[in-house]
Amino acid sequence: MGAPTTTNEIHEANARYHDLAAAHYDAKWGIDYGARGRRQVVVKLWKALGRPERFEHGLEIGAGTGYFGLNLLKAGVLDEYTASDISPGMLEVLDASAARLGADIETRSCEAAQLPFPDHSFDLVFGHAVLHHLPDLDACFREFMRVLRPDGAIAFCGEPSRHGDRIAAIPKRAAHAVAPAWRALVGARAASRNGHHQAHEEQRLERLVDVHSFTPAALARPARGAGFEQVRVSGEELAASLFGWANRALEATAEPAQLPWLWYQYAYRGYLGLQALDRVLLEPRLPAAVFYNLLLSARTPGP
Repeated sequence: MGAPTTTNEIHEANARYHDLAAAHYDAKWGIDYGARGRRQVVVKLWKALGRPERFEHGLEIGAGTGYFGLNLLKAGVLDEYTASDISPGMLEVLDASAARLGADIETRSCEAAQLPFPDHSFDLVFGHAVLHHLPDLDACFREFMRVLRPDGAIAFCGEPSRHGDRIAAIPKRAAHAVAPAWRALVGARAASRNGHHQAHEEQRLERLVDVHSFTPAALARPARGAGFEQVRVSGEELAASLFGWANRALEATAEPAQLPWLWYQYAYRGYLGLQALDRVLLEPRLPAAVFYNLLLSARTPGP
């Protein structure tokens, strides 16, 4: 099967990939619903918006297993939370996490370009690492405008920049080159390649579902075209993303159960340290385009 070429094919690939990934998604990405996870998510949202804000009712697009929205709800940034995603499998995991956290939420399986909500239903439409999966961004942003109240906000974080995507390929290639020596050092076997049809299908689909990477101007364009005002694009994570992608590429070559606790501590704490370096030294000084992640925010016209 080649790369999907139509909107329906892209939707089908996205739904299938995320259904397959749902059961182990939180473990793969180290998703945390404690104080540390809430702090990470709130900082990202407020960085995108350019200021601290709280909202009555938020709609998450491509909510996945709920990392962003559940943490915002538990942090008190949202009073009410509705999660939407094209993948029923992801929403099942999200519902289970919400029940475990005692969170009262709504979930809807739907496409971002055809939202099943009345006009002016939300104060905030947001997402994390989702816009690059959506084939028709113009239609999606028109829907975001429709369901938002006057002076409502959009905020999207974690979108891959075109330049940052190219930079990320460097640590990935380097990691694959040193992976055998690294596995020997940490005492882990190579990841099994036999008898794992689901894992192979997931890896194949993962290469098909990312349909965009963005320049700041390209990310802002559909928001402006839909009539949003105060459009703002910023960048985050350069050193942290290089470090993180190298580690992810190494981990993908090994049996996860054999990786030592000390490795995970090194990877996580190192990422947080470099994230702080990015935030304090690099993000205020460098243009958004050089960072791996872009953040977009904008407002609907006021009443």
